[in-house]
Amino acid sequence: MSEVYGRAGLDASSAAPLTGRCFCGAVRYRCGAPLYPATLCHCESCRRIAGAHLVAWLTVSEPQFRFTAAAPLELISSSAVRRTFCGRCGTPLTYRHAGRAGEVDVTLATLDEASSAAPIDHVWMEDALAWDQPRDGLPQWPRTRGGA
Repeated sequence: MSEVYGRAGLDASSAAPLTGRCFCGAVRYRCGAPLYPATLCHCESCRRIAGAHLVAWLTVSEPQFRFTAAAPLELISSSAVRRTFCGRCGTPLTYRHAGRAGEVDVTLATLDEASSAAPIDHVWMEDALAWDQPRDGLPQWPRTRGGA
């Protein structure tokens, strides 16, 4: 897995915590190293939540994740999904799925060092907008990684 993290720009064994914040800075967080390399999600719910054609995500350990300033607001976007966002500026921050206990996805662009974690693939391409056809050479999955 270290080779994959090397491609993603982050060292999985790094002891330095990752930090991030919303646009206005009211909500801040701290987390451990990523569990998986970052990805670019094109699913309809992520697109609508962000108001963008895709969202970049980084998955971290939920026990190592904590908000360190104001608490965000939470939205239950489906029966299995909870998302957080800043109640002041609206920045989408996290995604938690009931089927992935112990994990939390963080919007990659909210990391203080967002450039350090380049996504390695695209997921949910079956939901991508017709004009959203990435040509960056990264793998593209119809749904989740591995094609499932």
